[in-house]
Amino acid sequence: MFEVETLRFIWWALTGILLIAFAVTDGYDLGSAMLLPFVAKTDSERRIVINSIGPFWEGNQVWFVLGGGAVFAAWPLLYATAFSTLYLALFLVLVTLILRPVAIVYRSKLADPRWRAGWDWTLFASGTLTALLFGVAFGNLFLGLSFAFDADLRSHPAITLFGLLSPFALLVGLVSVAMLVLHGATWLWLKTEGAVATRAARLAPWAAIVFAVLFIAAGIWLLGIEGYRISSLVSPDGPSNPLMKTVARVRGGWFANFDAQPRLWAVPVLAFIAAGVAGLTRRAAVAFVASAFVCIATVATGGVALFPFLLPSASAPDSSLTVWDASSTGTTLATMLIVTLAILPVVVLYTLWIHRTMRGRVRAEHIDEHGSY
Repeated sequence: MFEVETLRFIWWALTGILLIAFAVTDGYDLGSAMLLPFVAKTDSERRIVINSIGPFWEGNQVWFVLGGGAVFAAWPLLYATAFSTLYLALFLVLVTLILRPVAIVYRSKLADPRWRAGWDWTLFASGTLTALLFGVAFGNLFLGLSFAFDADLRSHPAITLFGLLSPFALLVGLVSVAMLVLHGATWLWLKTEGAVATRAARLAPWAAIVFAVLFIAAGIWLLGIEGYRISSLVSPDGPSNPLMKTVARVRGGWFANFDAQPRLWAVPVLAFIAAGVAGLTRRAAVAFVASAFVCIATVATGGVALFPFLLPSASAPDSSLTVWDASSTGTTLATMLIVTLAILPVVVLYTLWIHRTMRGRVRAEHIDEHGSY
Protein backbone atom coordinates (compact mmCIF):
# COMPACT_ATOMS: atom_id res chain seq x y z
CA MET A 1 0.00 0.00 0.00
CA PHE A 2 2.45 2.66 1.27
CA GLU A 3 5.97 2.51 2.63
CA VAL A 4 6.37 2.78 6.40
CA GLU A 5 7.84 6.27 6.11
CA THR A 6 4.80 7.47 4.18
CA LEU A 7 2.38 5.77 6.57
CA ARG A 8 4.04 7.43 9.54
CA PHE A 9 3.72 10.84 7.93
CA ILE A 10 0.09 10.17 6.96
CA TRP A 11 -0.76 9.22 10.54
CA TRP A 12 1.02 12.30 11.88
CA ALA A 13 -1.15 14.40 9.57
CA LEU A 14 -4.33 12.45 10.44
CA THR A 15 -3.71 12.80 14.17
CA GLY A 16 -3.27 16.53 13.68
CA ILE A 17 -6.46 16.74 11.62
CA LEU A 18 -8.44 14.97 14.35
CA LEU A 19 -7.09 17.35 17.01
CA ILE A 20 -7.91 20.33 14.80
CA ALA A 21 -11.44 19.00 14.21
CA PHE A 22 -11.89 18.67 17.98
CA ALA A 23 -10.65 22.23 18.52
CA VAL A 24 -13.00 23.61 15.87
CA THR A 25 -16.14 21.70 16.87
CA ASP A 26 -15.84 21.32 20.63
CA GLY A 27 -14.07 24.66 20.80
CA TYR A 28 -17.24 26.70 20.38
CA ASP A 29 -18.86 24.56 23.11
CA LEU A 30 -16.07 25.42 25.52
CA GLY A 31 -16.00 29.05 24.43
CA SER A 32 -19.75 29.41 24.92
CA ALA A 33 -19.46 27.90 28.40
CA MET A 34 -16.71 30.37 29.31
CA LEU A 35 -18.83 33.28 28.06
CA LEU A 36 -22.02 32.20 29.84
CA PRO A 37 -21.72 34.65 32.81
CA PHE A 38 -20.81 37.55 30.52
CA VAL A 39 -23.32 37.33 27.67
CA ALA A 40 -26.36 36.03 29.60
CA LYS A 41 -27.83 38.09 32.43
CA THR A 42 -31.21 36.40 32.96
CA ASP A 43 -32.25 32.78 33.29
CA SER A 44 -33.93 32.93 29.87
CA GLU A 45 -30.72 34.22 28.27
CA ARG A 46 -28.64 31.53 29.97
CA ARG A 47 -31.00 28.88 28.64
CA ILE A 48 -30.54 30.32 25.15
CA VAL A 49 -26.75 30.00 25.47
CA ILE A 50 -26.97 26.44 26.80
CA ASN A 51 -29.47 25.38 24.13
CA SER A 52 -27.21 26.76 21.41
CA ILE A 53 -24.63 24.09 22.28
CA GLY A 54 -26.90 21.44 23.80
CA PRO A 55 -27.63 19.51 20.57
CA PHE A 56 -23.99 19.48 19.46
CA TRP A 57 -21.61 18.83 22.35
CA GLU A 58 -22.04 15.04 22.37
CA GLY A 59 -21.36 14.68 18.65
CA ASN A 60 -18.40 17.04 18.91
CA GLN A 61 -16.82 14.81 21.55
CA VAL A 62 -16.47 12.09 18.91
CA TRP A 63 -13.47 13.94 17.49
CA PHE A 64 -11.73 13.74 20.86
CA VAL A 65 -12.44 10.01 21.10
CA LEU A 66 -11.15 9.49 17.55
CA GLY A 67 -8.02 11.47 18.36
CA GLY A 68 -7.36 9.34 21.44
CA GLY A 69 -7.98 6.19 19.43
CA ALA A 70 -5.58 7.33 16.73
CA VAL A 71 -2.83 7.94 19.28
CA PHE A 72 -3.48 4.55 20.88
CA ALA A 73 -3.37 2.65 17.58
CA ALA A 74 -0.77 4.59 15.62
CA TRP A 75 1.56 5.84 18.37
CA PRO A 76 1.55 3.30 21.23
CA LEU A 77 4.79 4.62 22.76
CA LEU A 78 3.35 8.13 22.75
CA TYR A 79 0.09 6.92 24.27
CA ALA A 80 1.79 4.97 27.06
CA THR A 81 4.35 7.67 27.87
CA ALA A 82 1.92 10.59 27.76
CA PHE A 83 -0.67 8.88 29.93
CA SER A 84 1.89 7.83 32.53
CA THR A 85 3.66 11.20 32.52
CA LEU A 86 0.54 13.37 32.41
CA TYR A 87 -1.78 11.06 34.34
CA LEU A 88 -3.11 13.56 36.89
CA ALA A 89 -3.39 16.39 34.35
CA LEU A 90 -5.31 14.16 31.92
CA PHE A 91 -7.52 12.97 34.77
CA LEU A 92 -8.42 16.60 35.53
CA VAL A 93 -9.21 17.19 31.85
CA LEU A 94 -11.50 14.16 31.91
CA VAL A 95 -13.27 15.47 35.02
CA THR A 96 -13.86 18.87 33.42
CA LEU A 97 -15.16 17.25 30.24
CA ILE A 98 -17.58 15.14 32.29
CA LEU A 99 -18.80 18.10 34.34
CA ARG A 100 -19.89 20.04 31.26
CA PRO A 101 -22.67 17.68 30.09
CA VAL A 102 -23.68 17.06 33.69
CA ALA A 103 -24.13 20.81 34.16
CA ILE A 104 -26.08 21.12 30.90
CA VAL A 105 -28.48 18.28 31.74
CA TYR A 106 -28.99 18.79 35.49
CA ARG A 107 -29.33 22.57 35.44
CA SER A 108 -32.95 22.41 34.30
CA LYS A 109 -34.01 19.73 36.81
CA LEU A 110 -34.94 22.32 39.45
CA ALA A 111 -36.24 25.88 39.12
CA ASP A 112 -34.39 27.06 42.24
CA PRO A 113 -32.17 30.03 41.19
CA ARG A 114 -29.37 28.87 43.50
CA TRP A 115 -29.41 25.40 41.95
CA ARG A 116 -29.22 26.82 38.44
CA ALA A 117 -26.57 29.39 39.36
CA GLY A 118 -24.39 26.63 40.80
CA TRP A 119 -24.55 24.63 37.58
CA ASP A 120 -23.98 27.77 35.51
CA TRP A 121 -20.70 28.43 37.33
CA THR A 122 -19.82 24.74 37.03
CA LEU A 123 -20.30 25.03 33.28
CA PHE A 124 -18.13 28.16 33.19
CA ALA A 125 -15.39 26.54 35.30
CA SER A 126 -15.38 23.31 33.29
CA GLY A 127 -15.05 25.18 30.01
CA THR A 128 -12.28 27.43 31.31
CA LEU A 129 -10.25 24.67 32.94
CA THR A 130 -10.56 22.37 29.92
CA ALA A 131 -9.34 25.06 27.54
CA LEU A 132 -6.54 26.09 29.90
CA LEU A 133 -5.33 22.54 30.58
CA PHE A 134 -5.28 21.61 26.91
CA GLY A 135 -3.18 24.70 26.24
CA VAL A 136 -0.85 23.97 29.16
CA ALA A 137 -0.31 20.42 27.89
CA PHE A 138 0.46 21.77 24.42
CA GLY A 139 2.88 24.32 25.86
CA ASN A 140 4.76 21.64 27.75
CA LEU A 141 5.53 19.87 24.49
CA PHE A 142 7.84 22.74 23.58
CA LEU A 143 9.54 22.61 26.97
CA GLY A 144 9.85 18.83 27.04
CA LEU A 145 8.57 16.46 29.70
CA SER A 146 10.69 14.65 32.25
CA PHE A 147 10.82 11.01 31.20
CA ALA A 148 13.45 8.57 30.01
CA PHE A 149 13.55 5.07 28.52
CA ASP A 150 15.82 2.33 29.78
CA ALA A 151 17.36 -0.36 27.56
CA ASP A 152 14.08 -2.32 27.65
CA LEU A 153 12.08 0.77 26.56
CA ARG A 154 10.44 1.10 29.94
CA SER A 155 9.47 4.69 30.60
CA HIS A 156 10.50 6.39 33.84
CA PRO A 157 8.52 9.62 34.25
CA ALA A 158 9.49 12.18 36.86
CA ILE A 159 7.00 15.05 36.83
CA THR A 160 4.27 16.50 39.04
CA LEU A 161 1.12 18.41 38.18
CA PHE A 162 2.57 21.67 39.50
CA GLY A 163 5.72 21.01 37.49
CA LEU A 164 3.60 21.37 34.36
CA LEU A 165 2.40 24.84 35.36
CA SER A 166 5.47 26.75 34.20
CA PRO A 167 5.03 30.39 33.09
CA PHE A 168 5.41 29.55 29.38
CA ALA A 169 2.96 26.64 29.58
CA LEU A 170 0.44 28.87 31.35
CA LEU A 171 0.90 31.49 28.61
CA VAL A 172 0.09 28.88 25.96
CA GLY A 173 -2.89 27.89 28.12
CA LEU A 174 -4.10 31.50 27.98
CA VAL A 175 -3.65 31.48 24.18
CA SER A 176 -5.95 28.45 24.12
CA VAL A 177 -8.50 30.19 26.35
CA ALA A 178 -8.50 33.36 24.22
CA MET A 179 -8.77 31.36 21.00
CA LEU A 180 -11.80 29.40 22.22
CA VAL A 181 -13.44 32.47 23.76
CA LEU A 182 -13.26 34.07 20.31
CA HIS A 183 -14.71 30.92 18.74
CA GLY A 184 -17.48 30.79 21.33
CA ALA A 185 -18.30 34.49 20.86
CA THR A 186 -18.72 34.11 17.10
CA TRP A 187 -20.82 30.97 17.63
CA LEU A 188 -23.21 32.74 20.01
CA TRP A 189 -23.35 35.70 17.66
CA LEU A 190 -24.36 33.30 14.88
CA LYS A 191 -26.75 31.06 16.85
CA THR A 192 -28.59 33.49 19.13
CA GLU A 193 -30.40 36.79 18.82
CA GLY A 194 -31.23 39.81 20.90
CA ALA A 195 -29.10 40.81 23.86
CA VAL A 196 -27.07 37.59 23.90
CA ALA A 197 -26.02 37.95 20.26
CA THR A 198 -25.27 41.65 20.74
CA ARG A 199 -23.02 41.05 23.73
CA ALA A 200 -21.24 38.18 21.99
CA ALA A 201 -20.63 40.35 18.92
CA ARG A 202 -19.15 43.09 21.12
CA LEU A 203 -16.82 40.62 22.85
CA ALA A 204 -15.50 39.07 19.63
CA PRO A 205 -13.14 41.96 18.69
CA TRP A 206 -11.67 42.04 22.19
CA ALA A 207 -11.14 38.29 22.19
CA ALA A 208 -9.41 38.57 18.81
CA ILE A 209 -7.07 41.28 20.12
CA VAL A 210 -6.23 39.31 23.27
CA PHE A 211 -5.56 36.20 21.21
CA ALA A 212 -3.27 38.05 18.79
CA VAL A 213 -1.27 39.65 21.62
CA LEU A 214 -0.87 36.37 23.51
CA PHE A 215 -0.02 34.47 20.32
CA ILE A 216 2.75 36.97 19.51
CA ALA A 217 4.01 36.85 23.10
CA ALA A 218 4.19 33.05 23.01
CA GLY A 219 6.12 33.18 19.73
CA ILE A 220 8.62 35.72 21.06
CA TRP A 221 9.08 33.67 24.24
CA LEU A 222 9.60 30.55 22.15
CA LEU A 223 12.55 32.21 20.41
CA GLY A 224 14.47 32.06 23.66
CA ILE A 225 13.55 28.47 24.46
CA GLU A 226 15.82 25.63 23.45
CA GLY A 227 14.20 23.58 20.73
CA TYR A 228 14.97 19.98 19.84
CA ARG A 229 16.78 18.75 16.75
CA ILE A 230 17.76 15.23 15.70
CA SER A 231 21.56 15.36 15.53
CA SER A 232 22.22 11.89 14.15
CA LEU A 233 21.21 9.96 11.08
CA VAL A 234 17.70 8.63 11.39
CA SER A 235 15.87 6.13 9.22
CA PRO A 236 12.27 7.24 8.61
CA ASP A 237 11.31 3.63 7.93
CA GLY A 238 13.43 2.11 10.71
CA PRO A 239 12.26 0.28 13.85
CA SER A 240 10.21 2.07 16.51
CA ASN A 241 13.02 2.52 18.99
CA PRO A 242 13.54 6.10 20.24
CA LEU A 243 16.99 5.23 21.61
CA MET A 244 18.47 4.73 18.14
CA LYS A 245 19.11 8.46 17.64
CA THR A 246 20.70 11.42 19.38
CA VAL A 247 18.96 14.73 19.98
CA ALA A 248 20.49 18.16 20.51
CA ARG A 249 18.86 21.19 22.10
CA VAL A 250 19.27 24.45 20.19
CA ARG A 251 18.02 27.88 21.18
CA GLY A 252 15.26 28.90 18.79
CA GLY A 253 15.23 25.39 17.38
CA TRP A 254 11.45 25.25 17.19
CA PHE A 255 11.58 27.69 14.26
CA ALA A 256 13.87 25.45 12.18
CA ASN A 257 11.06 24.08 10.03
CA PHE A 258 9.83 27.58 9.22
CA ASP A 259 13.35 28.70 8.35
CA ALA A 260 13.89 25.66 6.13
CA GLN A 261 10.53 26.09 4.38
CA PRO A 262 9.57 29.81 4.44
CA ARG A 263 6.19 28.96 2.88
CA LEU A 264 5.20 27.47 6.25
CA TRP A 265 5.09 30.98 7.73
CA ALA A 266 1.74 31.23 5.98
CA VAL A 267 0.27 29.03 8.73
CA PRO A 268 0.77 31.41 11.71
CA VAL A 269 0.06 34.39 9.44
CA LEU A 270 -3.30 32.78 8.63
CA ALA A 271 -4.09 32.71 12.35
CA PHE A 272 -3.56 36.49 12.57
CA ILE A 273 -5.53 37.24 9.41
CA ALA A 274 -8.42 35.03 10.53
CA ALA A 275 -8.45 36.68 13.98
CA GLY A 276 -8.56 40.08 12.31
CA VAL A 277 -11.47 39.06 10.10
CA ALA A 278 -13.36 37.55 13.04
CA GLY A 279 -12.88 40.73 15.06
CA LEU A 280 -13.66 43.25 12.33
CA THR A 281 -16.44 41.73 10.22
CA ARG A 282 -20.06 42.67 10.84
CA ARG A 283 -21.39 39.35 9.57
CA ALA A 284 -21.83 36.58 12.11
CA ALA A 285 -21.34 33.71 9.64
CA VAL A 286 -18.09 35.20 8.34
CA ALA A 287 -16.87 35.76 11.88
CA PHE A 288 -17.58 32.15 12.84
CA VAL A 289 -15.78 30.73 9.80
CA ALA A 290 -12.84 33.04 10.49
CA SER A 291 -12.62 31.98 14.14
CA ALA A 292 -12.65 28.35 12.99
CA PHE A 293 -9.61 29.12 10.85
CA VAL A 294 -7.97 30.69 13.90
CA CYS A 295 -8.28 27.30 15.63
CA ILE A 296 -7.04 25.45 12.55
CA ALA A 297 -4.02 27.69 11.98
CA THR A 298 -3.05 27.88 15.66
CA VAL A 299 -2.98 24.12 16.20
CA ALA A 300 -1.29 23.62 12.83
CA THR A 301 1.40 26.17 13.76
CA GLY A 302 2.30 24.12 16.82
CA GLY A 303 2.33 20.89 14.84
CA VAL A 304 4.60 22.32 12.16
CA ALA A 305 7.00 23.74 14.75
CA LEU A 306 7.25 20.43 16.63
CA PHE A 307 7.64 18.13 13.61
CA PRO A 308 9.02 15.47 13.65
CA PHE A 309 8.83 15.43 17.46
CA LEU A 310 5.73 14.06 19.16
CA LEU A 311 6.84 14.15 22.79
CA PRO A 312 10.24 15.70 23.59
CA SER A 313 12.04 14.63 26.76
CA ALA A 314 13.57 17.36 28.92
CA SER A 315 15.51 14.98 31.18
CA ALA A 316 16.81 12.64 28.44
CA PRO A 317 16.56 14.31 25.00
CA ASP A 318 17.65 11.12 23.21
CA SER A 319 14.50 9.44 24.57
CA SER A 320 12.27 11.97 22.79
CA LEU A 321 9.52 10.41 20.73
CA THR A 322 9.35 11.34 17.06
CA VAL A 323 7.23 10.48 14.05
CA TRP A 324 9.99 8.14 12.84
CA ASP A 325 10.49 6.04 15.99
CA ALA A 326 7.26 5.92 18.02
CA SER A 327 4.73 4.35 15.65
CA SER A 328 3.07 0.98 15.38
CA THR A 329 4.23 -1.47 12.73
CA GLY A 330 3.64 -0.79 9.06
CA THR A 331 0.94 -3.48 8.95
CA THR A 332 -0.94 -1.87 11.83
CA LEU A 333 -0.68 1.59 10.32
CA ALA A 334 -1.92 0.34 6.95
CA THR A 335 -4.83 -1.59 8.49
CA MET A 336 -5.86 1.35 10.67
CA LEU A 337 -5.67 3.68 7.67
CA ILE A 338 -8.17 1.52 5.79
CA VAL A 339 -10.50 1.51 8.81
CA THR A 340 -10.14 5.26 9.24
CA LEU A 341 -10.87 5.96 5.58
CA ALA A 342 -14.08 3.98 6.01
CA ILE A 343 -15.19 5.58 9.29
CA LEU A 344 -14.00 9.18 8.97
CA PRO A 345 -16.36 10.17 6.11
CA VAL A 346 -19.30 8.90 8.20
CA VAL A 347 -18.29 11.11 11.12
CA VAL A 348 -17.78 14.12 8.82
CA LEU A 349 -21.16 13.60 7.14
CA TYR A 350 -22.90 13.19 10.50
CA THR A 351 -21.29 16.38 11.80
CA LEU A 352 -22.39 18.31 8.72
CA TRP A 353 -25.87 16.80 8.84
CA ILE A 354 -26.52 17.63 12.48
CA HIS A 355 -25.33 21.22 12.04
CA ARG A 356 -27.49 21.61 8.94
CA THR A 357 -30.52 20.07 10.66
CA MET A 358 -30.14 22.30 13.72
CA ARG A 359 -29.32 25.44 11.74
CA GLY A 360 -30.99 28.70 12.66
CA ARG A 361 -30.96 30.89 15.72
CA VAL A 362 -32.06 29.74 19.18
CA ARG A 363 -35.01 31.79 20.43
CA ALA A 364 -36.58 31.96 23.87
CA GLU A 365 -40.04 31.03 22.57
CA HIS A 366 -38.63 27.87 20.98
CA ILE A 367 -37.07 26.83 24.29
CA ASP A 368 -40.32 27.32 26.20
CA GLU A 369 -42.35 25.56 23.52
CA HIS A 370 -40.16 22.46 23.23
CA GLY A 371 -39.08 22.18 26.88
CA SER A 372 -35.36 22.26 26.20
CA TYR A 373 -32.51 22.65 28.71
